[in-house]
Amino acid sequence: MLRVRNELPYSHAKSKEDTDRDFNKAIEICLDHIDLIMLCAGTHNEISTLFLLDEMKKRNIANDHPNVYFSQLYGMSDHITMNLAAENYNVTKYVPYGPVRSVVPYLIRRANENTSIAGQMSRELELVTQEKKRSDKLKLLS
Repeated sequence: MLRVRNELPYSHAKSKEDTDRDFNKAIEICLDHIDLIMLCAGTHNEISTLFLLDEMKKRNIANDHPNVYFSQLYGMSDHITMNLAAENYNVTKYVPYGPVRSVVPYLIRRANENTSIAGQMSRELELVTQEKKRSDKLKLLS
């Protein structure tokens, strides 16, 4: 259930550390019962993604296990999505939709909850710039 802080809905966690701890515990529980459930881990956090990858490896869960998916918001963390896909993990992009009064607060909450997004966004821009330079260089060599 959502509560309201500063007129915007937010989750039950009181801090980023609480959110990370709860996320990790939920991942462990889901993976321990992966034969009974499907897991779609929606995260832009690289550390959380690595945690899930490590936990899958510990449990010998195949990269392409049909019950495990990774998902990121469309337009964000493409480097995570593409690297996971390259290693045969199941990945999706999601797009929030609905009335603007519902969607905008959701997007603001995503940014506020994950303080690492700001740093990752500048890192993503750097990765895109590097890829563009690499691609341009290959064109010159062909």
